[in-house]
Amino acid sequence: MFDLINGIPVHPLVVHAVVVLLPLTILGTILIAVRPAWRVSYGPLVLAFAVVATALIPVATSSGEALEKHVGEPAYDHAEKGDQMIWFAIPLLVLVAALVFVARRAASAGETGSTLLPTVLAVLAVLAAVAAGVQVYRVGDSGAKAVWYYQVHSSASGGDTDGDAG
Repeated sequence: MFDLINGIPVHPLVVHAVVVLLPLTILGTILIAVRPAWRVSYGPLVLAFAVVATALIPVATSSGEALEKHVGEPAYDHAEKGDQMIWFAIPLLVLVAALVFVARRAASAGETGSTLLPTVLAVLAVLAAVAAGVQVYRVGDSGAKAVWYYQVHSSASGGDTDGDAG
């Protein structure tokens, strides 16, 4: 199902959507966490990015498995790191949703009460965002190496892939 579109693998197409939306979610999460006034205004946008990015991760992993059948298993533990990405995105999604929900509920009720729950959610959301950011980097780095490392190094060394130029 997630194999090819017009002869082009689906995986790089979907991966690029995740690679754009998830970092935007991470940045947006940090911003609404440190600027409580932005939670009501910009929180739904950050939440929407989180929902779409999280929903696309299983599509990326499924399309990656389909791509493996054409090109073989990727190097650098890329598939394993990609499979783990969902476990970083889901907590981020849940924490963003909770942070936005609490902020919108307080705003609609005109509450200026306790800031303990929003503060705790904000701290947890930032931690989840940082962890997701690290994992996005790890997955992307391993994917880039799996695709490009040998091509770049073999052309730089005149086709010699073992590092001995001569």
